[in-house]
Amino acid sequence: MRNMRWCSIICTLWFSTALQAQTTDWPNYAGDFSATRFSPLTEITKGNAAQMRRICTYDTGETGAFQTGPIEVQGVIYFTTYNTTFAIDAASCTLKWKNSRPGTPGGGLAVNRGVAFANGRLFRGTADGRLIALDAASGQPVWDVPVGDVSKGESVPLSPVAWNGMVFAGNAGGDVFGVTGRIYAFSTTDGHQLWRFDVVPDTGPARATWKNVTAQNPPTGGATWTTYSLDADASILWVSTGNVAPDFLLALHPGDNLYTTCVLALDARTGKLLAYVQPVKKDFHDWDMTSPPALIRTRGGRMIAAAAGKDGLLYGIDRSKVSPSKTAGSPLKILYSTPVTTRSNVNLPLTTTSETHFCPGVSGGTEWNGPAFSAPLNLVFVNATDWCASLRVATAASAVGKPAAAWSGSGDPEHAFGRTDPKELWGGWMTAVDADTGRVRWKYKSSTPLVAAVTPTGGGIVFTGDLNGDVLGLDAETGSVVWRDSTDAPIGGGVIAYQSGGRQRIAVAAGMNSRVWPVKTTTARIVVYGLP
Repeated sequence: MRNMRWCSIICTLWFSTALQAQTTDWPNYAGDFSATRFSPLTEITKGNAAQMRRICTYDTGETGAFQTGPIEVQGVIYFTTYNTTFAIDAASCTLKWKNSRPGTPGGGLAVNRGVAFANGRLFRGTADGRLIALDAASGQPVWDVPVGDVSKGESVPLSPVAWNGMVFAGNAGGDVFGVTGRIYAFSTTDGHQLWRFDVVPDTGPARATWKNVTAQNPPTGGATWTTYSLDADASILWVSTGNVAPDFLLALHPGDNLYTTCVLALDARTGKLLAYVQPVKKDFHDWDMTSPPALIRTRGGRMIAAAAGKDGLLYGIDRSKVSPSKTAGSPLKILYSTPVTTRSNVNLPLTTTSETHFCPGVSGGTEWNGPAFSAPLNLVFVNATDWCASLRVATAASAVGKPAAAWSGSGDPEHAFGRTDPKELWGGWMTAVDADTGRVRWKYKSSTPLVAAVTPTGGGIVFTGDLNGDVLGLDAETGSVVWRDSTDAPIGGGVIAYQSGGRQRIAVAAGMNSRVWPVKTTTARIVVYGLP
């Protein structure tokens, strides 16, 4: 027994040391495959955070929807804009290389959310529906394969996930007439397709949940526009899927419309569906599941997928029984759902005669950056937007879809996705939630929506940013602000922690511009902070 106890202690110490070594970089969009966004680095603490200063800045000179999630590997930060991939020195922000690929003009939201890294290569999606591989040392193209059809309104804005010789990606465009989501695995070596999962199946019980299907009302929705998470030990890929369309017109999509607005667990090696849950059923608010679930083990021993979407709820989903060898298409259980922003009129029907005001609006709730988890504190942190909307729907008879065009069901041609409240009424929240119970521990109220990434650290700080351009460091136990700095550029991208030259650094993607978010127009930039 004594030998077993010593073995346990030694193994624990070894694991902690190995974890520390692995996570001094930030090699994935969400930090690790499990999307916890936790950094164990402890140099920056609540006691010294006030001394943090700007170390360097790299300004791209571009204006666009800068929502990239930077990664940092062995002293290099990699990030993307709409058509360009950058590599900069993680200590000095000096440009190493950039690759600008002739691409689609900035239609739609004109966004790209980042790269995956594996074996000396970078992988990113493109606006014209491609997945490309670049040499990480030089930026030179390696291969280029199709994922979506740009003529149909499809694109690939998500940050892929690369693991075990495979790179996972999927198409966006699920709000476009007739576009459905597909999730793929490609070979990292040459880009050939390994498997494909259709979010909207052609046959079987799930297909039977699609009612009222005609050539004028084809299945639409379920696309993926943000990254995935991965249980690497169990070889399970976790995917949050987009909403059904026409978004607001329930009469044209009765039924559950599986597997839209779902969290899916897929066998990462084969693409087989292992389990699923649909947190929002019969959606008529454009309340898709928007971000990768954080795959966590709680202090109480619960195996949970912490997922958040545009409905303004954080879901604790039981993932304890999901296994490639034991489950096949099984439904998952939701252990708790915790409100993280204002919710009102959530069940009030939309009408054809007058506008209905509801919260969250179509840009509300949690957007592309999802929950984060601090195991030492057993807390899940999630950012959210507090911004309501009003909408009047079309009649079912008058709703006519057009190929490559938005298919929302709105009755107001000037506001296809609703009329948001004035900017003066918007705001945001960061909420800290007990991972075992779903109970709120604290809330931080922001004067702007919080759409930037959330990154808790071993120093007891949670870092994020707001649309005023302020980078924030909050006490992870209380939510009080211990540090703040202005980048003078709206923050909607990643906030990452890494170690460079033996010093902890925080890097922020600032400069988000968008026709959806009424913010100051600035150039996209990476800003790096640290202690003097």
